[in-house]
Amino acid sequence: MIDSHCHLADPAFADDLAEVVGRARQAGVSGGLCVLSCGNDAEEAAAGRVRALWPDLRFAVGVHPHEADRFAAGGRDAGEAVREALARVPGACAIGEIGLDYHYDLSAREAQRRVFRAQVGLARDIGLPVVVHTREADEDTVAILREEGGGRVGGVFHCFSGDAALADQALDLGFALSFAGILTFPKADALRAVAARVPADRLLVETDCPYLAPVPMRGRRNEPAFVARTLAKLAEVRGADAGELSAAVTANFARLFGG
Repeated sequence: MIDSHCHLADPAFADDLAEVVGRARQAGVSGGLCVLSCGNDAEEAAAGRVRALWPDLRFAVGVHPHEADRFAAGGRDAGEAVREALARVPGACAIGEIGLDYHYDLSAREAQRRVFRAQVGLARDIGLPVVVHTREADEDTVAILREEGGGRVGGVFHCFSGDAALADQALDLGFALSFAGILTFPKADALRAVAARVPADRLLVETDCPYLAPVPMRGRRNEPAFVARTLAKLAEVRGADAGELSAAVTANFARLFGG
């Protein structure tokens, strides 16, 4: 099993990271992608400890849409900042998470679009996949990926919670879709219907920990071991064998991110 999106360098894991990693391994999680926020010195420093405890993890670095204003206001090019951060993080294999978030609007939308565009352009130039965050911004997200050549580098729509139309557009661009604990929530029938029809070679599962713990852990701090719950639900809605699905998503992760 693979946790294709986790935030283990987050302060939420500072006190018991070794135990969290131990529980993940005990649950059969062999590796994953640890996502770092570009320009966050504390996360970058913590990444070294994460790597030492779990050498099989890969890393992604990017400017989250919530942070776009900080780069726009400082006049610093987000693409260059991420390029420099990638060079400092051993095992970095992707740019992310990046994208647009029109739900919280913690950064101005124009700044979000500019920063997202710059990072997709960087991914295209250096040949790395992207980890896409999109919330209530489907049309602009897909447009920027198309305009900046995101389909040439591919990647994943992480924590997918969109509808069938967005899923089809992401798949047409060559992206994978990653499902998180939301898939287990009682009112997520529409999302489960989408997950049931995604091609097996485009599926990933994730925790997005420390957020979005699956049922029955909902409301607790999420951690990589809990990805097994999401995988089990995904297998259920697809009528698939959990072991075979685990092998498939592990192979999909390796093809996309290496390792």
